[in-house]
Amino acid sequence: MIVVPFLICVPLILSGVLMFVKSEKIQSWLAYVGAVVMATAVGVLGYGRILGGFAPIELYYETEIADRVIFAAEIVMMLVVTYLCFKYDKKPVCLLSVIPTVVIAITEFGFNGHETAHIYIDRLAMLMCLIIGVIGGLIIVYAVGYMSGYHMHHKEVEDRRGYFIALLFFFMGAMFGFVLSSSLIWLFFFWECTSICSFLLIGYTRTEEAVNNSFRALWMNLLGGLVLSLGIFYFAFYVGTLSFRDFIQAGIDGNIYAILPIAAMAFAALTKSAQLPFSTWLLGAMVAPTPSSALLHSATMVKAGIYVLFRLAPAMNGTTTGDMIALIGGFTFFVSSMMAIAQSDAKRVLAMSTVSNLGLMVACAGSGTPETIWAGVFLMIFHAVSKSLLFLDVGATENTLHSRDIEDMHGMLYFLPMLSVFMFIGIAGMFLAPFGMLISKWAALRAAIDGKNVALLLFIVFGSATTSFYWSKWMGKLICHPHAEHSHIKDITRLNETVSMGIQAVLMIVLCVAFPFLSKIFVDPLLDEMFGTSGEVLSQGLLYMLVIIICFVFAVPPITYYYSRRIHSNIKLAYMGGINTGDNSSFVDSMGEEKMLWLSNYYFANRIGIRKIMLPCQLFAAAIIIIMFCIILGVTL
Repeated sequence: MIVVPFLICVPLILSGVLMFVKSEKIQSWLAYVGAVVMATAVGVLGYGRILGGFAPIELYYETEIADRVIFAAEIVMMLVVTYLCFKYDKKPVCLLSVIPTVVIAITEFGFNGHETAHIYIDRLAMLMCLIIGVIGGLIIVYAVGYMSGYHMHHKEVEDRRGYFIALLFFFMGAMFGFVLSSSLIWLFFFWECTSICSFLLIGYTRTEEAVNNSFRALWMNLLGGLVLSLGIFYFAFYVGTLSFRDFIQAGIDGNIYAILPIAAMAFAALTKSAQLPFSTWLLGAMVAPTPSSALLHSATMVKAGIYVLFRLAPAMNGTTTGDMIALIGGFTFFVSSMMAIAQSDAKRVLAMSTVSNLGLMVACAGSGTPETIWAGVFLMIFHAVSKSLLFLDVGATENTLHSRDIEDMHGMLYFLPMLSVFMFIGIAGMFLAPFGMLISKWAALRAAIDGKNVALLLFIVFGSATTSFYWSKWMGKLICHPHAEHSHIKDITRLNETVSMGIQAVLMIVLCVAFPFLSKIFVDPLLDEMFGTSGEVLSQGLLYMLVIIICFVFAVPPITYYYSRRIHSNIKLAYMGGINTGDNSSFVDSMGEEKMLWLSNYYFANRIGIRKIMLPCQLFAAAIIIIMFCIILGVTL
């Protein structure tokens, strides 16, 4: 199974090469070839698993050399973090890197248990590999063209695009290692790699804001790593194994020595997936160039926490940890949706939407039933594609309009039709009936009703309602008739950006149409692997009916655009209680003065904005976490 080390090592090697290549042309070709090669390698791995009937496999029991290399790399990462903490006068943060490294070193060198497999491949790991390889690769292809335009518009930022693309590849390799690891030591190492890589991506511009936001992301994620390392140490000491699978099985079996480590790992997953009270690091990541936002928010970084929680789901079902995690996830889903309503910056809307949707996935994992994991897996799939497409589209739109304010996208369908259609597909995939995200929410809602979980039921109902509110406002802006003439605006989206977004838009449509097929041949068997059983969450007949409706929905944007061109002269003018001047750009008021005609959404910023409700929500979520650990410590000590 040579493809496994290939997936992990080749992106890391490419990353090192790109650090030293100065030619932009060579950088671009290395990025293109690397993205295609990694996507192909994932395809080869998937094909091999299909031939093997998708039977789970374990690999690499004896890995002494690799263990030593990983330990040395961990020391190097600790030294790099310590140096940067001292350089930017953030000295206390370095302790969150030093202490876990020491704890893991003691665990590794003092461990006398039995050898375990270091790589484990099943359907869930394969799904994550597909998301990382395909979506991550498309983001890298997009990044090559985007970074050229980015530095043309941001001349104050030092041009280090080779370094930026190198970090993207490093991130991809670390994520492959993370999702394929069956050793808790390896899992922790790759976990820390993703934390440090995201820290470097967020701080790319080196502005004061970028540095502060990057260190906020660093300390929150390293805090999760610290708790995770302590959980691994505790589990290895009392149970005598460093196998991730044994870790989960111990939780399922009710081993008292697994209760606290599972809670520790679940806590770490909350930090990585930016759940309350740790959501602010993800919002701060918006200062980074768009490809890093797409990578952090859609395909990889935040999905690492969701992946861990899905793994833990069978062990959390019906436990205090599971109940508290579900409560935090549901609460985050609801309040983050409310805060998204108050945002007009498109990237901040996408960030809050990410936090919100991750909250629903977390709630599904905490509930820990086959039905909720079915919903959570589809949420993860559709969110990865839709959100990546939307982030990349917003980046291209910003380069063209020099703004990412949703109000400036008024009537964009008429002057930037290609970007608007891509944006429409992404938004539709996130909330519109009957697309995959909404079907998954429907399944989660049904599971909450069947489980008589009143709190989660209310969070899903009201969270879904607020979600529809902010997406509807945005979609409405795209199809409105423009305020003024936009003939001077030219779409400057580069070919590689268009190709990347186009493939993702097509992939989004294919996933919607293939929903019943995916459920039958992939997700249902995945639940069998995790729980030993699965039932039909939604009937195949219902899913096929929804697919037919979806096909009609996707016909709306091109039809709207086509007929808008043909009936342009028949557009009705807005009535403003005065005399319209004839072009929907201005009107004459009752005093005879000409006023600009401008329709705008209301954002409730002074009522439900981040500054108003974020702190109380963080305190509430922190209290839930404290209560959870108090209860668990009371049981185990």
